[in-house]
Amino acid sequence: MANFQPFNGTITMISDFMTGLNEESIGCNKLMSVDNGYGAIVNFVVTPDTYFIDQVMVAIGDKVTGFYDADAPAPLIFPPQFRAIVMTKNIPYQNVKVDYFNSQLESSDGKLRLNIAPSTSIVLKNGQAFTANPTNRNLIVVYGPTTMSIPAQTTPYKIIVMC
Repeated sequence: MANFQPFNGTITMISDFMTGLNEESIGCNKLMSVDNGYGAIVNFVVTPDTYFIDQVMVAIGDKVTGFYDADAPAPLIFPPQFRAIVMTKNIPYQNVKVDYFNSQLESSDGKLRLNIAPSTSIVLKNGQAFTANPTNRNLIVVYGPTTMSIPAQTTPYKIIVMC
């Protein structure tokens, strides 16, 4: 089970990122600097495996949230550099949570419980339908309003199963 952590901010730089000596990898990986506006900066390494919600294109000045595995090894440099697992462009009235959801579809931090409706789209990262039970898995959840309860409850618009 990964320890997914979000970082919100504005993209201040996008550049190519070399991961090896292979010329075929040039342009395939990006380094995105994200500034939260309060003095914290994170550099995200964006690879072809990074999942972008709705395959949206991002640019300098966009407000985004990047999710990374806080337990994964990272170089001890400043600003911190993490491999982005999921990126989303911040859109009003749309929330995204990346986490492990248990058998009651409650997130590992106990802050969100999912109520799946017939209209909830449940798919794989490649866009194909997911036909099994989404419980006890790492999920990318796209949702709107929540209840004021603890944990907050929501009926998600879309669930992407991270197999």
